[in-house]
Amino acid sequence: MLTAMTGPTESRKQRAARRAGEFPPAPPPLPRPVLDSHTHLDITVAEAGAPDGSDAADPVAAAIEVAATVGVDRLVQVGVDVESSRWGAEVADRHPAVLATVALHPNEAPRLADLDAALREIETLAARDRVRGIGETGMDFFRTGDDGRAAQEESFRAHIAIAKRYGKALVIHDREAHADVLRILDDEGAPDTVVLHCFSGDADFARECVRRGHLLSFAGTVTFGSATGLREAAALTPIDQLLVETDAPYLTPMPHRGRPNASYLIPLTVRSLAETTGADLDELCAAISATGDRVFGPW
Repeated sequence: MLTAMTGPTESRKQRAARRAGEFPPAPPPLPRPVLDSHTHLDITVAEAGAPDGSDAADPVAAAIEVAATVGVDRLVQVGVDVESSRWGAEVADRHPAVLATVALHPNEAPRLADLDAALREIETLAARDRVRGIGETGMDFFRTGDDGRAAQEESFRAHIAIAKRYGKALVIHDREAHADVLRILDDEGAPDTVVLHCFSGDADFARECVRRGHLLSFAGTVTFGSATGLREAAALTPIDQLLVETDAPYLTPMPHRGRPNASYLIPLTVRSLAETTGADLDELCAAISATGDRVFGPW
């Protein structure tokens, strides 16, 4: 059995606190199937188990099955280091509902003794058929200080080049680094498909990303009461440039904030986005599904 990985940035205390919670009940199914464009199955099952509460022999399969019951029929498993990227690529090979992305998380890059060797490993994985994206990569000025930013930028530029060489989507982690992310994309030339994972900017940044043709992926944070700026950003995003994600086991949507997240909770975020954007729920689901296929290709 594959060994699950731990996340790159969360403290042991935070992980223990989340493990103490139980998965929320399943929401009503969506009228049309959608995808979870960004999840961490490895971290989810390692820290919280299977979403159905069972002691499943294959908790990944259980998580996929529970998600399908509410209309989330496709998942994108996201890598954050060499080990988790390799794990995700293998899971995608075993499970038809899963595709993978591979990368070094921006907070991982400054910690590596040999960044070049790790990037070579990521490039090797990028060539695999069911690896459909390069990410999550990018810049993070929240957890990494000035001394680590040069390594972050070097890593980000290398990932952009890998995405372009292999013709795969670039999945960006951007935390408090909006201007620098755009600067580096401009310097290198953005790949054809860029996804701003867990979009965290305001309406002005959203307009700039939309103008450039990038896709904005919204997580459970858009349902938080304090997230007025995120809802303003979502409201101005064209329906064909919008994706939805969990970033599980993090960012659980309301009303279950603080409990473990998993792909089966996507309907809560989709319904919130329908309310925010004014889109018909059925139309929104169809658009998200079509965009997922356009970005990541056929499952």
